[in-house]
Amino acid sequence: MPEGHTLHRLARLHQRRFARSEIRVSSPQGKFAEGAALVDGRTFVKAEAWGKHLLHHYDSGLVVHIHLGLYGKFTEVALPMGPPVGQVRMRMVGADFGTDLRGPTACEVLQKAELKTIADRLGPDPLRRGEDPDRAWVRLHRSRRPIGALLMDQSVVAGIGNVYRAELLFRHNLSPMLPGELISREVWDDMWTDLVALMKVGVRRGKIITIRPEDDHGETYAKGRPRSYVYRRAGLPCRICSTPIAHSVLEGRNLFWCPTCQPG
Repeated sequence: MPEGHTLHRLARLHQRRFARSEIRVSSPQGKFAEGAALVDGRTFVKAEAWGKHLLHHYDSGLVVHIHLGLYGKFTEVALPMGPPVGQVRMRMVGADFGTDLRGPTACEVLQKAELKTIADRLGPDPLRRGEDPDRAWVRLHRSRRPIGALLMDQSVVAGIGNVYRAELLFRHNLSPMLPGELISREVWDDMWTDLVALMKVGVRRGKIITIRPEDDHGETYAKGRPRSYVYRRAGLPCRICSTPIAHSVLEGRNLFWCPTCQPG
Protein backbone atom coordinates (compact mmCIF):
# COMPACT_ATOMS: atom_id res chain seq x y z
CA MET A 1 0.00 0.00 0.00
CA PRO A 2 1.42 3.44 -0.88
CA GLU A 3 2.62 5.38 2.15
CA GLY A 4 1.89 9.02 2.87
CA HIS A 5 4.73 10.53 0.84
CA THR A 6 3.30 8.96 -2.34
CA LEU A 7 -0.06 10.69 -1.83
CA HIS A 8 1.62 14.03 -1.17
CA ARG A 9 3.63 13.64 -4.38
CA LEU A 10 0.42 12.90 -6.27
CA ALA A 11 -1.26 15.94 -4.73
CA ARG A 12 1.61 18.16 -5.87
CA LEU A 13 1.56 16.65 -9.36
CA HIS A 14 -2.19 17.08 -9.76
CA GLN A 15 -1.98 20.62 -8.40
CA ARG A 16 0.56 21.52 -11.10
CA ARG A 17 -1.31 19.84 -13.93
CA PHE A 18 -4.96 20.56 -13.17
CA ALA A 19 -5.31 23.61 -10.88
CA ARG A 20 -7.38 26.48 -12.28
CA SER A 21 -8.52 24.37 -15.24
CA GLU A 22 -11.91 23.02 -16.21
CA ILE A 23 -11.60 19.26 -15.97
CA ARG A 24 -13.53 16.63 -17.85
CA VAL A 25 -14.19 13.78 -15.46
CA SER A 26 -15.65 10.42 -16.48
CA SER A 27 -15.78 6.83 -15.31
CA PRO A 28 -15.13 4.46 -18.23
CA GLN A 29 -15.63 1.52 -15.89
CA GLY A 30 -18.96 2.94 -14.73
CA LYS A 31 -18.53 2.49 -10.97
CA PHE A 32 -17.92 6.20 -10.44
CA ALA A 33 -20.29 7.48 -13.13
CA GLU A 34 -22.64 9.39 -10.81
CA GLY A 35 -19.78 11.00 -8.91
CA ALA A 36 -17.95 11.92 -12.10
CA ALA A 37 -21.04 13.66 -13.46
CA LEU A 38 -21.14 15.90 -10.35
CA VAL A 39 -17.69 17.37 -10.99
CA ASP A 40 -17.39 17.01 -14.78
CA GLY A 41 -16.66 20.38 -16.39
CA ARG A 42 -15.99 22.13 -13.07
CA THR A 43 -12.84 24.09 -12.25
CA PHE A 44 -10.22 22.16 -10.30
CA VAL A 45 -9.24 24.35 -7.33
CA LYS A 46 -6.60 22.35 -5.50
CA ALA A 47 -5.28 18.92 -4.59
CA GLU A 48 -4.11 17.95 -1.13
CA ALA A 49 -3.19 14.83 0.79
CA TRP A 50 -3.96 13.83 4.36
CA GLY A 51 -2.19 10.66 5.40
CA LYS A 52 -3.07 8.07 2.77
CA HIS A 53 -6.06 10.06 1.47
CA LEU A 54 -5.97 12.20 -1.69
CA LEU A 55 -8.47 15.06 -2.02
CA HIS A 56 -9.44 16.92 -5.21
CA HIS A 57 -11.29 20.18 -4.53
CA TYR A 58 -13.58 21.73 -7.17
CA ASP A 59 -15.07 25.22 -7.40
CA SER A 60 -18.54 23.85 -6.68
CA GLY A 61 -17.42 22.97 -3.17
CA LEU A 62 -17.45 19.25 -3.92
CA VAL A 63 -14.41 17.12 -3.17
CA VAL A 64 -13.33 13.86 -4.80
CA HIS A 65 -11.90 11.62 -2.07
CA ILE A 66 -9.51 8.87 -3.18
CA HIS A 67 -7.86 6.11 -1.17
CA LEU A 68 -5.58 3.97 -3.31
CA GLY A 69 -5.57 0.98 -0.96
CA LEU A 70 -3.43 -1.95 -2.04
CA TYR A 71 -4.02 -1.82 -5.78
CA GLY A 72 -4.97 1.75 -6.69
CA LYS A 73 -2.79 3.58 -9.19
CA PHE A 74 -2.84 6.73 -11.32
CA THR A 75 -1.44 6.65 -14.85
CA GLU A 76 -0.48 10.10 -16.10
CA VAL A 77 -0.34 10.79 -19.86
CA ALA A 78 -0.02 13.80 -22.12
CA LEU A 79 -2.93 14.66 -24.43
CA PRO A 80 -4.45 13.33 -26.53
CA MET A 81 -5.37 10.32 -24.42
CA GLY A 82 -6.13 7.06 -26.14
CA PRO A 83 -9.07 4.77 -25.36
CA PRO A 84 -9.22 3.56 -21.74
CA VAL A 85 -7.27 0.37 -21.08
CA GLY A 86 -8.50 -1.96 -18.36
CA GLN A 87 -10.86 -1.04 -15.54
CA VAL A 88 -10.52 2.75 -15.33
CA ARG A 89 -12.50 4.00 -12.34
CA MET A 90 -11.93 7.69 -13.06
CA ARG A 91 -10.50 9.56 -16.03
CA MET A 92 -9.52 13.23 -15.70
CA VAL A 93 -8.68 15.34 -18.74
CA GLY A 94 -7.24 18.82 -18.31
CA ALA A 95 -5.75 21.37 -20.68
CA ASP A 96 -2.48 19.55 -21.29
CA PHE A 97 -2.54 16.29 -19.33
CA GLY A 98 -4.88 13.50 -18.42
CA THR A 99 -4.81 10.75 -15.83
CA ASP A 100 -6.54 7.40 -15.36
CA LEU A 101 -7.24 5.94 -11.93
CA ARG A 102 -7.51 2.17 -11.58
CA GLY A 103 -8.22 -0.09 -8.62
CA PRO A 104 -8.70 2.34 -5.71
CA THR A 105 -10.28 1.28 -2.44
CA ALA A 106 -12.31 4.50 -2.42
CA CYS A 107 -13.25 7.04 -5.09
CA GLU A 108 -16.21 9.15 -4.03
CA VAL A 109 -17.60 12.68 -4.06
CA LEU A 110 -18.00 14.41 -0.71
CA GLN A 111 -19.24 17.74 0.55
CA LYS A 112 -16.55 19.75 2.34
CA ALA A 113 -18.41 19.25 5.60
CA GLU A 114 -18.11 15.49 5.15
CA LEU A 115 -14.33 15.74 5.13
CA LYS A 116 -14.49 16.38 8.87
CA THR A 117 -15.49 12.75 9.35
CA ILE A 118 -12.25 11.67 7.69
CA ALA A 119 -10.14 14.27 9.49
CA ASP A 120 -11.57 13.36 12.89
CA ARG A 121 -10.43 9.76 12.60
CA LEU A 122 -6.88 10.58 11.47
CA GLY A 123 -3.86 11.34 13.59
CA PRO A 124 -1.42 14.13 12.68
CA ASP A 125 0.21 13.89 9.26
CA PRO A 126 3.99 14.55 9.36
CA LEU A 127 3.79 16.18 5.92
CA ARG A 128 1.05 18.69 6.69
CA ARG A 129 2.06 22.08 8.04
CA GLY A 130 1.12 22.91 11.58
CA GLU A 131 0.40 19.35 12.69
CA ASP A 132 0.76 18.75 16.42
CA PRO A 133 2.83 15.67 17.36
CA ASP A 134 1.44 15.92 20.88
CA ARG A 135 -1.85 14.46 19.64
CA ALA A 136 -0.02 11.31 18.58
CA TRP A 137 2.04 11.10 21.75
CA VAL A 138 -1.05 11.30 23.96
CA ARG A 139 -2.54 8.30 22.16
CA LEU A 140 0.73 6.42 22.33
CA HIS A 141 1.27 7.16 26.00
CA ARG A 142 -2.21 5.99 26.97
CA SER A 143 -1.92 2.64 25.20
CA ARG A 144 -0.43 -0.71 26.17
CA ARG A 145 -0.38 -1.84 22.55
CA PRO A 146 3.08 -2.37 21.04
CA ILE A 147 4.62 0.72 19.47
CA GLY A 148 5.01 -1.32 16.29
CA ALA A 149 1.23 -1.64 16.07
CA LEU A 150 0.45 1.91 17.16
CA LEU A 151 2.60 3.46 14.44
CA MET A 152 0.54 1.63 11.80
CA ASP A 153 -2.71 2.93 13.31
CA GLN A 154 -3.80 5.85 11.14
CA SER A 155 -5.69 7.35 14.07
CA VAL A 156 -2.33 7.76 15.83
CA VAL A 157 -0.19 9.00 12.93
CA ALA A 158 -1.55 9.47 9.41
CA GLY A 159 0.59 8.28 6.52
CA ILE A 160 2.96 5.77 8.12
CA GLY A 161 3.09 2.38 6.43
CA ASN A 162 5.12 -0.76 6.97
CA VAL A 163 8.39 0.61 5.60
CA TYR A 164 8.49 3.82 7.61
CA ARG A 165 7.31 1.93 10.70
CA ALA A 166 10.15 -0.61 10.55
CA GLU A 167 12.85 1.88 9.63
CA LEU A 168 11.84 4.54 12.16
CA LEU A 169 11.91 2.06 15.04
CA PHE A 170 15.34 0.81 13.98
CA ARG A 171 16.75 4.32 13.67
CA HIS A 172 15.68 4.99 17.28
CA ASN A 173 16.75 1.58 18.66
CA LEU A 174 13.23 0.75 19.82
CA SER A 175 11.78 -2.73 20.00
CA PRO A 176 8.52 -2.92 18.01
CA MET A 177 7.05 -4.77 21.00
CA LEU A 178 7.62 -1.92 23.45
CA PRO A 179 4.26 -0.80 24.91
CA GLY A 180 3.28 2.68 23.78
CA GLU A 181 2.83 3.84 27.38
CA LEU A 182 6.60 3.47 27.92
CA ILE A 183 7.51 5.95 25.16
CA SER A 184 8.69 9.18 26.74
CA ARG A 185 7.79 12.57 25.31
CA GLU A 186 11.47 13.27 24.57
CA VAL A 187 11.84 10.04 22.59
CA TRP A 188 8.62 10.71 20.68
CA ASP A 189 9.71 14.27 19.82
CA ASP A 190 12.95 12.89 18.38
CA MET A 191 11.03 10.26 16.40
CA TRP A 192 8.57 12.82 15.04
CA THR A 193 11.36 15.17 13.91
CA ASP A 194 13.09 12.26 12.19
CA LEU A 195 9.87 11.05 10.58
CA VAL A 196 9.07 14.50 9.18
CA ALA A 197 12.54 14.71 7.64
CA LEU A 198 12.41 11.18 6.19
CA MET A 199 8.98 11.65 4.64
CA LYS A 200 9.98 14.99 3.12
CA VAL A 201 12.85 13.18 1.42
CA GLY A 202 10.30 10.63 0.18
CA VAL A 203 8.19 13.38 -1.37
CA ARG A 204 11.19 15.06 -2.96
CA ARG A 205 12.91 11.92 -4.27
CA GLY A 206 9.85 9.79 -4.98
CA LYS A 207 11.16 6.86 -2.93
CA ILE A 208 11.75 5.95 0.69
CA ILE A 209 15.33 6.61 1.78
CA THR A 210 16.12 5.79 5.41
CA ILE A 211 19.78 4.71 5.53
CA ARG A 212 22.19 7.22 7.03
CA PRO A 213 25.16 7.91 4.71
CA GLU A 214 27.66 6.44 7.18
CA ASP A 215 25.72 3.13 7.19
CA ASP A 216 25.30 2.91 3.42
CA HIS A 217 27.88 0.62 1.86
CA GLY A 218 26.25 0.41 -1.54
CA GLU A 219 24.97 -3.16 -1.37
CA THR A 220 22.78 -4.31 -4.24
CA TYR A 221 19.81 -6.62 -3.79
CA ALA A 222 17.41 -8.53 -5.96
CA LYS A 223 14.85 -6.51 -7.89
CA GLY A 224 11.94 -5.46 -5.69
CA ARG A 225 13.88 -5.60 -2.42
CA PRO A 226 14.33 -2.09 -0.99
CA ARG A 227 17.60 -0.77 0.34
CA SER A 228 16.76 -0.43 4.00
CA TYR A 229 17.96 -1.13 7.53
CA VAL A 230 15.49 -3.89 8.36
CA TYR A 231 12.42 -3.82 6.12
CA ARG A 232 12.23 -7.01 4.01
CA ARG A 233 15.76 -8.02 5.10
CA ALA A 234 14.77 -11.03 7.23
CA GLY A 235 17.78 -13.28 7.79
CA LEU A 236 20.28 -10.81 6.33
CA PRO A 237 22.93 -9.30 8.61
CA CYS A 238 22.13 -6.05 10.35
CA ARG A 239 24.00 -3.13 8.80
CA ILE A 240 25.19 -2.07 12.25
CA CYS A 241 25.84 -5.21 14.30
CA SER A 242 25.59 -8.12 11.79
CA THR A 243 22.84 -9.87 13.79
CA PRO A 244 20.35 -11.58 11.41
CA ILE A 245 17.27 -9.43 10.94
CA ALA A 246 14.21 -10.97 12.58
CA HIS A 247 10.73 -11.32 11.11
CA SER A 248 7.29 -11.96 12.59
CA VAL A 249 3.70 -10.88 12.06
CA LEU A 250 2.11 -8.21 14.26
CA GLU A 251 -1.61 -7.53 13.95
CA GLY A 252 -1.64 -9.02 10.46
CA ARG A 253 1.34 -7.11 9.07
CA ASN A 254 4.91 -8.26 8.47
CA LEU A 255 7.33 -6.96 11.06
CA PHE A 256 11.12 -6.63 10.72
CA TRP A 257 13.65 -5.66 13.38
CA CYS A 258 17.14 -6.29 14.71
CA PRO A 259 17.09 -8.19 18.03
CA THR A 260 20.42 -6.63 19.08
CA CYS A 261 19.94 -3.00 18.04
CA GLN A 262 16.29 -3.04 19.13
CA PRO A 263 16.32 -5.08 22.34
CA GLY A 264 12.95 -6.13 23.73
